[in-house]
Amino acid sequence: MSTNRARIKGLGSYLPEKILSNADLEKLVDTSDEWISSRTGIKERRIATDECTSDLGIKAARIALQNAKVRLEEIDLILVATLSPDYIAPSTAAVIQGQLGDSMTAPAFDIQASCSGFIYGLSIAKAYVESGIYKKILFIAAEKMSPFIDYQDRNTCVLFGDGAAAAVIAAEGEGWEIGAVELGADGKYYADGIIPAGGARCPSSPQTIADRSHYFKMDGKEVFKHAVRRMEQLAQLCLKKAHCKEDEQVWVIPHQANARIIDAVEKTLTENVKVFRTIHKYGNTSASSIGIALTELVQEKTFKEQDKILLVAFGIGFTWGATTLSKIDG
Repeated sequence: MSTNRARIKGLGSYLPEKILSNADLEKLVDTSDEWISSRTGIKERRIATDECTSDLGIKAARIALQNAKVRLEEIDLILVATLSPDYIAPSTAAVIQGQLGDSMTAPAFDIQASCSGFIYGLSIAKAYVESGIYKKILFIAAEKMSPFIDYQDRNTCVLFGDGAAAAVIAAEGEGWEIGAVELGADGKYYADGIIPAGGARCPSSPQTIADRSHYFKMDGKEVFKHAVRRMEQLAQLCLKKAHCKEDEQVWVIPHQANARIIDAVEKTLTENVKVFRTIHKYGNTSASSIGIALTELVQEKTFKEQDKILLVAFGIGFTWGATTLSKIDG
């Protein structure tokens, strides 16, 4: 049996330059900074104008490779988590691979687990590395949600932003070991967060365009209720499985969807468990939100051997996932 232990060797993130503030949204839709801030905790979000999802992912990937001190030629799998691909076909992973290097022939594919995509992606990378099938994996979570957002719908347009994160996962060297992973899904609720048109069930037509069916629709109350319950359960389960001591400081990065969801999860945690937030700066960047926050956390804080970070997410589908990362020095 393989004794490989998958770890994140390097991280990178990229945010577009354009900032869409709450004040900007006041000019587009019937809303206010007070309304948005009190209900979501979001003050601004980033919007990609002349960049696609693949462009965001490539920029995050190059930073992650540099931080991991891994050459592109050493990568033997590219994995991309996205809810907002460049195209229905081909995969965004294939587009990114082609742009990263002309001579690359490493396999590349997408996964779609919405806001849980970063956890799902880590679980796949962990399985491949620890089985010995691949040695070094480039995992990217990239989202350009802005083209799919209806800026006439104040309940959804205030929530989302664009951005990307990337991680190099391998079986050797210092980094963050990926611990036990908990994943789940409940497809009964698929219609509570959906882009109705553009797929095989509802192909594009003049009527779908007139109905604004190519924009993201969400039952916010239903998603909120399930997100709080699932993320609370996952956080407690993973902290227990990681054998965290009561006096051991642990950082938690929840999916950055809504400050009220994060607050609800935080109330269930002990005082030694600290929550890291980027929701106020970037809004909900879907699959990339945890990766962006993780990159910023490890840059801002000092960690020692065996320090732990808990990642926990919930997304439409419904999907959910969590894992712990443990600092290892080699």
